Amino acid sequence: MTISAEPSATLSHLYRADGSATFSQNGYTVIGAVNGPIEVQRRDELPEEAAVDVIVRPAAGVGGTRERHLESILQSTIRQIILIHNFPRTLIQITLQITSTPENDSASSKLVQASSNLPILPTLLQTTVLTLLSASIPLAMTLASISFAINSTGSSRKIIRNPTLEEFQAANSVHVLAFTSNGQLLVAESEGSFTLEVWDEVYEIGKDFCCDVTEPAGDDIMQQDGLDGNTGGMAFVRSTLEHKVSADLHWKD
Repeated sequence: MTISAEPSATLSHLYRADGSATFSQNGYTVIGAVNGPIEVQRRDELPEEAAVDVIVRPAAGVGGTRERHLESILQSTIRQIILIHNFPRTLIQITLQITSTPENDSASSKLVQASSNLPILPTLLQTTVLTLLSASIPLAMTLASISFAINSTGSSRKIIRNPTLEEFQAANSVHVLAFTSNGQLLVAESEGSFTLEVWDEVYEIGKDFCCDVTEPAGDDIMQQDGLDGNTGGMAFVRSTLEHKVSADLHWKD
């Protein structure tokens, strides 16, 4: 089976949620739903801001330590972009259901994948942001995420953007970054052996890609810029929202 690295998204397709989105990339598919602001239990109530609850459900079985770790990363990240002070004593609940993963095709790959949380993290981050936008939750900013796999052989170094699961497993180091629409680094998770020089290079490439809001101008220009024909992270979010708004306003035509 050929796994596409190109992202795809669908917004507002769940009717019993305030907002929903499905995002797919590199063989991972995540469905997100958000409800809020809603009433919060007294023990979880915060007097000056909204409580944010993130639930990650695996594709099979019940959640464990891996899902709890992902939830903590997502919760701390999302609290930075939601205007939580606008909704004191309320709850914003985000549920992320993983429906498809590359390891579903290989039992051996599944065992290796269980040791790392990074391959699926960009998909979860992007699904969460699109879900919040679908629900019209007030945000201070949006974000775009990207992952890297670094293969170093002697003095040569190969940087793979948005790698597949196999490329993740074969890499010397892997990195997941997320940048806000203001160009600020919001998430930085790394595993493996790498130098500060490598991280700086990953940072610059990731920022250029995530914060690029220009539309693709042609295959030649994209390949020259190292984007392999893909739209920048912020541009993908914007184009997804524009497509949804255009479809919602189709009745005017």
